[in-house]
Amino acid sequence: MSANKLKVVIFLGTVRENRLGERVALFMKNYLEDTDHLVEYLDPKELDLPLLTNPLHFYKDKTTAPVVLRETDVKVRAADAFVIVTGEYNHSIPPALSNLLDYFGSTAYSWKPSGIVCYSPGQYGGMRAAMQLRPLLAELGTLSVSNIFGIPHVDKSIDHEGNKLNDRMESGAKRMIDQLDWHAHAMKNHREKYGTPS
Repeated sequence: MSANKLKVVIFLGTVRENRLGERVALFMKNYLEDTDHLVEYLDPKELDLPLLTNPLHFYKDKTTAPVVLRETDVKVRAADAFVIVTGEYNHSIPPALSNLLDYFGSTAYSWKPSGIVCYSPGQYGGMRAAMQLRPLLAELGTLSVSNIFGIPHVDKSIDHEGNKLNDRMESGAKRMIDQLDWHAHAMKNHREKYGTPS
């Protein structure tokens, strides 16, 4: 295993029935693995975390926190970068996504970049949610790269198994991931050489 492989955590942002986000997250997982990344995939439906009352950093003794929180925190902290897959609910961020992100303090995310993948069955591709997600990610300490991979008409762009249905999918993913990789390598090298501000 190459020491230079970047570790990327994908956050899926929806728990709705018949959700389209699963196919998007699967496409991104496959793309990242095919381009030599180590990938962890966080699905709020599988994690089944309740509405946030106690984020992990509120526990004075972390060993008393639920195991699922502690295990997920390890994955988030080990990451070099994050890919956030978001739909658009009422022109905004899906509540399951912000709920999941907020469980972990900024120290888990800081000094690592993020990339946004947004989608919708309509023509705007979830961009309104992406615009609202940018400041949230910034406050968490994981600045998003400038390129957003927006996927309009997602049901006609990716099939149920995460396979692309048009060539734009691969080129769109590449543009965003190329930026994310550059930032992730730069930040990783700087963290390892100089540490992070206290």
